[in-house]
Amino acid sequence: MSSMPYIPLPSFPLLPLKEGTVMGILNATPDSFFSESRKTTSCEIQARALEIVNEGGDIIDIGACSTRPGSTPVSEDEELKRLLPAIAAVKEVLPRFPLSVDTFRANVARQCIETYGPMMVNDVSGGEDPDMFRTVAAHGLPYVLTSTQPTIREMMLYFAEKIQKLRDFGQKYIIIDPGFGFGKTLQDNYHILHNLSVLQEFQLPILIGLSRKSLIHRLLNIKPEDSLNGTTVLNTIALTQCSSVILRVHDVKQAKELLLLKESGVKGKLKGS
Repeated sequence: MSSMPYIPLPSFPLLPLKEGTVMGILNATPDSFFSESRKTTSCEIQARALEIVNEGGDIIDIGACSTRPGSTPVSEDEELKRLLPAIAAVKEVLPRFPLSVDTFRANVARQCIETYGPMMVNDVSGGEDPDMFRTVAAHGLPYVLTSTQPTIREMMLYFAEKIQKLRDFGQKYIIIDPGFGFGKTLQDNYHILHNLSVLQEFQLPILIGLSRKSLIHRLLNIKPEDSLNGTTVLNTIALTQCSSVILRVHDVKQAKELLLLKESGVKGKLKGS
């Protein structure tokens, strides 16, 4: 399968969306589903950001409102109270590193961008906030469009409609996310995983967010803390389906190793071994 071309982002330095990009998760929350990912103090947040970079991450995705199944989102004020200091802490140690803000609220995205500069917007709601598409288009920044649809057919129709709406607002840089774990049964998730290749019809980068999610630990009857191996297996399956992928993960080092091994195998780099 041939790789799609890079999508240059001149207003978002250091981030060509190429095949094999790793987005490291930084949860500035006390209630993320994976307890080891919860960071609430400036020192913890900075340490996590530096860990992502040192392990080879390409983007840091900062969220301050848990969207785990069954959770009740915190208020907008509380999200900003957590998020703005978290971004400030990261900027203090990594002033030019590419960041993504994980929020479904347009005003939160706007305040983060206008306060701290260009960053990707990772919206798990698919633009439920009526101001979200207008906001990201006005700032000319990458936007992750997530689907909660449970079947491939519904997902394709949904993406076609939403992508056109984004284009109508003038949005150029769109990443699509099949939304593993959002609005889907266990069977839905695995059916979509094994049919990801159809999403390449849109010729857009695809964000894969499988890391330690319930489709792994529910199937294997284990805890999120024990789901690293399952995450790597499912990410491998996703990479066989698609090119121009962003892997959103808790475990950056292992994701980078996976990508290196895949690339070495595809390109035959291991000559003489």
